[in-house]
Amino acid sequence: MSDVKAASLHELADLVFAVGRQLRPPADPAFEPCTPIEISVMRFIHHHPGTSARAASEATLLPSSNFSRVLRGLEKRGLVDRVVDDRNARGVRLYPTDKAHQNHQILRDNWDRTLRGIIDDPATIEIVNATLRRIEDELIARRSGMGSDGAQSD
Repeated sequence: MSDVKAASLHELADLVFAVGRQLRPPADPAFEPCTPIEISVMRFIHHHPGTSARAASEATLLPSSNFSRVLRGLEKRGLVDRVVDDRNARGVRLYPTDKAHQNHQILRDNWDRTLRGIIDDPATIEIVNATLRRIEDELIARRSGMGSDGAQSD
């Protein structure tokens, strides 16, 4: 890899991290604040309602014991419902609660206010979003040992 390409990738990673640090939690008193790990778990459950605890644990890179602790905290605060799996009585499915949906909407409104006016061109926003989605998907695929094309990674 060329030095220029490597430097560009390093800058991309640095900027993704820096932008994430600039996104502050909402000040709304109705917002239930979450730790970064809890946010990761809630993000996965929002994107995959009805997921298994195992799938969520693996997707968020948390060992099952740590995941169980985080999940208990989210459940205690009314953000996650565990529902017994109809097909496997020993399994549970995870769903965001109404409170979690409200929390998510408050967060989205906050992000809208925070980011509005920085980039106004919808096409540019979609390019950035598609690029970041591709990066996330590829990193997940690489971690699981599969490339985005479905082939086993070396």
